[in-house]
Amino acid sequence: MVDVTDNQQRASELLRLHQDPALLTVVNVWDVITAKVVSDLEGTTALATASHSIAAARGYEDGENIPVDEMIAEVAQIVAATSLPVSADLEGGYGDAPETIRKAIGVGVVGANLEDQMKPLAEAAAQVEAVMKAAAAEGVPDFVLNARTDAFVKGRERDQAEVLADAIERGKAFLDAGAPVVFVPGRLNEEQVVALVDALGPQRLTLIGIPGIPSLARLEELGVARVSYGPMSQNVALTALAKLVESVHAGGGVPEDMRLLN
Repeated sequence: MVDVTDNQQRASELLRLHQDPALLTVVNVWDVITAKVVSDLEGTTALATASHSIAAARGYEDGENIPVDEMIAEVAQIVAATSLPVSADLEGGYGDAPETIRKAIGVGVVGANLEDQMKPLAEAAAQVEAVMKAAAAEGVPDFVLNARTDAFVKGRERDQAEVLADAIERGKAFLDAGAPVVFVPGRLNEEQVVALVDALGPQRLTLIGIPGIPSLARLEELGVARVSYGPMSQNVALTALAKLVESVHAGGGVPEDMRLLN
């Protein structure tokens, strides 16, 4: 049984990390060994799971195809493997976002990504409000809901000025509904980041670390709260595995700079 007081303390610390002017970076994990490797490295202050990566490791396509209890079970093992606060990527909530958040809090999760999937804005904002009320009822009022809008993810073919306006409108609505931070994934340029921070406020915006976005140092200067890496970390790990296989097939072997991490 997870201690409610411990949960709230970890949630408060995770919230503080987002509100600190120093940029919070989280390299996403997907199982116990990745959680241990990342949490043991100097500079790591919090962990975040990647739903895509967890699903892929278990043989499921991304997009809520993994059963929610299987996702929560994997997240529970990750939480148990570290003393750091853990935020879980819970996609769109698996059909019942407040109940999914309650299950996650029950295994020690103190923050979560939740996609709006571009549902009607009133419906998406109501879901955010319901999730924050559920977290408070579970004794974790500082639960760090990273309310995600898919405006850019689903708006690649649209006029980007209109997409930015949608992201701002939705982000403001999610903050008004009680979310402490808003996640806007996409290959955003500096002008778009500035517009989002101006509209949402400093330390309220979180981004995904993909090629093409401004540098981490610049994002910190602009007032971004957090950068996470989603499935990128698993892709990097799998790239290293593929390179090892290619090296072996070519007559080589293990790279000399390999670290013994487990």
